[in-house]
Amino acid sequence: MMDMLPLFLRISGRPVVVLGEGAAAEAKRRLVERAGAVVYTDLAEGAAAGARLAFIVHDDEAQANADVALARRAGMLVNATDRPALCDFTVPSILDRSPVLVAVGTGGASAGLAKQLRLRLEALLPQSLGALAEALQNARAALRERFPDAGDRRRALDAALTTGGMLDPLVAHSAGHVAAWLEGATPDKAERVHITLRTDDPDDLTLREARLLGAADVVIHDPLIPKAILARARADAHRYSLKEPAPAAGLTVVLERAQGRIDG
Repeated sequence: MMDMLPLFLRISGRPVVVLGEGAAAEAKRRLVERAGAVVYTDLAEGAAAGARLAFIVHDDEAQANADVALARRAGMLVNATDRPALCDFTVPSILDRSPVLVAVGTGGASAGLAKQLRLRLEALLPQSLGALAEALQNARAALRERFPDAGDRRRALDAALTTGGMLDPLVAHSAGHVAAWLEGATPDKAERVHITLRTDDPDDLTLREARLLGAADVVIHDPLIPKAILARARADAHRYSLKEPAPAAGLTVVLERAQGRIDG
């Protein structure tokens, strides 16, 4: 289970402290400047400017510990390069298909692993992915007009963006199909799908089961279903136990265990 919350922070025009010398510190400064932030290389000046993030890049451990403590006392969240135990946040390996950003993190365990995963994803995600995101953003008003109900909008988009869908994000130039898709778009009908788990290991879910669980509007589950499997569902999906009444809306996934099955 993850112990970190992945977030994308908008720091354009805002002060960020970067302390340290050498190639590693310079790389952090470039990263922060690329996101549009104003870099401060003096902790006191950064604190006075209202900085809330600090990158500490020191080879000397004592100096790193001291500056981390000072930054935290000034109310900053801290990243200390190569010192995971001192980090309030870590920096992922970033795949840029602006405005789409894919961040791969390991909680500071291995930057090399994060980089290699990002390189694999680079080969999978077309350069036109950003154009698809922009086309969908431009179509938001029209999509809301066509589907006033949020659930209908989500299901229509899910159907279009799934593998083989009209707007499949892994197919180059899907952005060019947005207008035609919107003209004929219809939401998926309400559907109830039963999944009987063979084991309590989330890695044993089939691709289809994982996709259904991730797209579900409602999850009805045996109380003994492990949290690690329920975590594969959307955070905003409504959850009910098998014995509770549940609405028939959108995609409903019923999760049961192969052993000791409870019928609802």
